[in-house]
Amino acid sequence: MHLLEVNEMSIQFGGLKAVDDITFAVDKGEILGLIGPNGAGKTTIFNLLTSVYTPTSGDILLNGKSIVGNSTWQTVDSGLARTFQNIRLFKNLSALDNVRIGFHGLEHYSLASTLLRLPSYWRDEKDLTRKALAILDIFGLKSIAGVQAQNLPYGQQRKLEICRALASDPQLLLLDEPAAGMNPTETQELMSMIRFVKDHFKLAIILIEHDMSLVMNICERLIVLDYGRIIARGLPDEIKQNQAVITAYLGNPLEEDA
Repeated sequence: MHLLEVNEMSIQFGGLKAVDDITFAVDKGEILGLIGPNGAGKTTIFNLLTSVYTPTSGDILLNGKSIVGNSTWQTVDSGLARTFQNIRLFKNLSALDNVRIGFHGLEHYSLASTLLRLPSYWRDEKDLTRKALAILDIFGLKSIAGVQAQNLPYGQQRKLEICRALASDPQLLLLDEPAAGMNPTETQELMSMIRFVKDHFKLAIILIEHDMSLVMNICERLIVLDYGRIIARGLPDEIKQNQAVITAYLGNPLEEDA
C-alpha cells in the first residue's frame, strides 16, 4: 500500500479547472519533486492534499484512508504536514513557542487542569518544552529558542517553519519552495537538511521547487505539471530530456517564429 494515493483529483473554480484529473502516489521514505512553470497548479495541489481545498472530483488516500472532507487539523493529525511558499510563522512568538504550537495534538491535559494549573498541566507543559527544544537542537536553533520569530534571519525562519511542521509527527511532509530567497550556500545547506529530515524522521517528502539544481540532485522521482495537468513523470535524468517539459518551461521556438 502506498503512503499517499491521489486518484483522478480535480478542482474547478468557476469556469477554470485549476487541477485536472491528477493521479500519482508516494511511498514511505521517498522524495518526490512536483515541478512546473508558475501557475501550473502545484500549490493548489498542496492545498488539496492538506484539506485547505476540497476536490471537485477524485479521491486522496493517506495510509489507505480517504482524507477528502477532513478539516485541516484532522489531516495534520492523520500524518500530513506542510510548509508554505511565503513563510507563515507566528512572528511575535519565540522560536520555542512556534514549535510548541506544532505539538497541539499531543496535549493531554484537560480544561480543568489548565485553569487550575494542576500538576498534570505542568508535567505536560514541561514535556512539550523538552520535545520542542530537542527539535530546535537538531537543527542548530536551540540557542535562539527565546528569540521572536520575526527577529530571526531568513534562513533560520525557513528552518523554524520546518521544525514546527515536524512537531506534529508527520509521515508525509510537503515543502513549498523551501529554497525561495536563499543564496547558493544556504541552498546547499537546505539540500543536506532535507536528506537528513527524511532519514532521521523516517518520512516521505513532496517538494515544490523552482531551483532545478536542488530538484535534480535530491528528488528520486519527478512529476511535471502544466496548466493543471501532468505532462511528464519519471526519474530526474528522464525529465531533463523530455521535450514536453522543455517546451513548457522555455516555449516552442517554432510557434514563436510563426
